[in-house]
Amino acid sequence: MKTSTSLPRSVHRFAALAAWLVFLATPAAALAQPATMSAQKEKGLAQDAQCTVCHNEAWRKPVLAIYQTRHGNRDDPRAPLCTSCHGPSDSHKADPSKHPDVVFEPGHGVPAETQNGQCLGCHGADSKRMHWGGSTHQSRDISCANCHEVHTPHDRVRDKLTQPEVCFACHKEQRTQVNKPSHHPIPEGKMACSDCHNPHGSTGPKLMKRDSVNDTCYTCHMEKRGPFVHVHEPVAEDCSNCHNPHGTTAENMLKARPPFLCHQCHTPHGANVAQLAGQGQPSSLLSATTGGKSGINYTMARGCVNCHTQIHGTNNPSTTNPTPQFNFR
Repeated sequence: MKTSTSLPRSVHRFAALAAWLVFLATPAAALAQPATMSAQKEKGLAQDAQCTVCHNEAWRKPVLAIYQTRHGNRDDPRAPLCTSCHGPSDSHKADPSKHPDVVFEPGHGVPAETQNGQCLGCHGADSKRMHWGGSTHQSRDISCANCHEVHTPHDRVRDKLTQPEVCFACHKEQRTQVNKPSHHPIPEGKMACSDCHNPHGSTGPKLMKRDSVNDTCYTCHMEKRGPFVHVHEPVAEDCSNCHNPHGTTAENMLKARPPFLCHQCHTPHGANVAQLAGQGQPSSLLSATTGGKSGINYTMARGCVNCHTQIHGTNNPSTTNPTPQFNFR
């Protein structure tokens, strides 16, 4: 049985009438909106004037630059007032020698939790900050103002070129590492710490943006993701088993150059001096690498990756000596 999908003619007439009424009402609403926004702007500036009458362009810090930022955009009804962040500060207005309720500068004794509470009142619902509670920075009493600058149109921590310097103020070891020969392009301004880390907290280790180190690395290095038939277990576990992502002196940001990096796990490839010198190895191996003579370092001028090129994993069909299990036993 076929059902008709056409609507009654009266429904079409009602829809047309409703659309016409909306059209007629739109110009009046459009004219009223700017007037409302202008009134809100004037009201916000008048409330700010309680503070800016003293904290003006002559103040020791350029606080009025906030009006060049989103926080000071009085055309946006979401923009906070001075008192929204610093509190009503009645005692400060009565006696300027007393501090405002909330001061975001160090040395005033305002707890980091109180300072951050002012920021989280607006920014707490952001998905990027949902794991702030209990995070490394929160548990160590780091305040938002330790990293962010509100009264400036250029917040250094939001710029890829200047953000690392803000992080390096505390993370000095990483400053040294990123200046080593092999590093991610952080000093060049092509990457920033926040490309891999979420400083506001995450479910991953080391404040990684994803749930694991590998998932974070795979956002760029997708060719290493797999799945592979033959998996290199250290790779599947954690990329940082072999790499230091902040920088090293070995190529490809390896923690040590091959074969010494490989020797840390793959024994008896050279876990002791005798084996590294070629003693006790199969005669076929000695013949191939040292001409049958013992006492010569068969790894000299060689690297494991000369042969084991697919160290992240491979679909090589050979089952005799798959890369992860390769040894000389």
